Amino acid sequence: MDSLLSTLFSSEETERCFLQYMANFMIFMAACTFVRLLKENVPYGRYASRKYGFPVNAKFAWFVQELPAFLVPFLLVTRATPAKMSHLPNQLTILMYFCHYTQRSFIYPFLIRGGKPTPFQSFILAVFFCIYNGYMQVRYLSHYAEYPEDWVTHPFFITGVLLWFVGWLMNVHSDHILRNLRKPGETGYKIPKGGMFEYVSGANFLGEIIEWAGFALAGHSVHSLAFAVFTAVVLSSRALAHHKWYLSKFEDYPKSRKALVPFLV
Repeated sequence: MDSLLSTLFSSEETERCFLQYMANFMIFMAACTFVRLLKENVPYGRYASRKYGFPVNAKFAWFVQELPAFLVPFLLVTRATPAKMSHLPNQLTILMYFCHYTQRSFIYPFLIRGGKPTPFQSFILAVFFCIYNGYMQVRYLSHYAEYPEDWVTHPFFITGVLLWFVGWLMNVHSDHILRNLRKPGETGYKIPKGGMFEYVSGANFLGEIIEWAGFALAGHSVHSLAFAVFTAVVLSSRALAHHKWYLSKFEDYPKSRKALVPFLV
C-alpha cells in the first residue's frame, strides 16, 4: 500500500493537499445534491425506478456497496504506514468509524428481510462514495491528523463521542424496529412504532445524522465535517420524503409525528 501511495503522490504534502481537495469537493457535491433532491427523491427503496438501471438484489447491493468503506480503511491501517496511529485521539476516532462500518458491512445486509432492489446506478454511486470517503476519512486520521495531547478530555471530543454513540444506538435500534414491522409471510407497509419513531418518521436517518455529526465534532477536521454535511443532506431529504409518503398512505398516521427533528420538523 505504501508503494502504491508513493506512486500516486510525490510527497506527503501532495497527498495532504489532495485529501483537502477531496473534502472540499464533497462539500460542493453536498450543495449540488441538496439542489437536486429538491426536485426528486433518492432513487432506491420505495422510490426506485428502472430509469436508473436494472435492479440489484437488496442484500447483495448493501453488502457489496458498503464493503469498500471497511476494506479500504482496513488496508490503510494495516498495509500502509499509519504515522499517527499511536495517538489515542486518532485511534478512538478511527474506532468509531470502524464500529459503524463493521455493523453496516457485515451485519446489516444479512438482516434485511425482503427489501426493495437497488437500481444499478444508485448501487455503483454508493460503491464509489464508500471508496472515496473511506480513503479520505481514515487516511487523514491515520497519517495526517494532529491533535493536542489532551484532546480526548476536550469538551468537543467528549461531546462528539457521546453524540456518535447515541446516534449509533438510535440508528441500529430504529433499523431493528423497521425489520420487525412485518411478521413472516406478511407483505406491504406498516406504520413504524416504538423508539424514536414515536416522534419522527425518519428515526433511523436522524440517528445516522447525529452519529456522523458527533464524529465530525470529535474528529475536528474538514474531512469529517464534509462527511457529516453530505450525510445530513441526503438523509434529511429521505426523511422528509418518507414522512410525506406515510401521511398520504395512512389515514391514521400520527399527526403529531414530525419528519426528522422531534416537535419541530
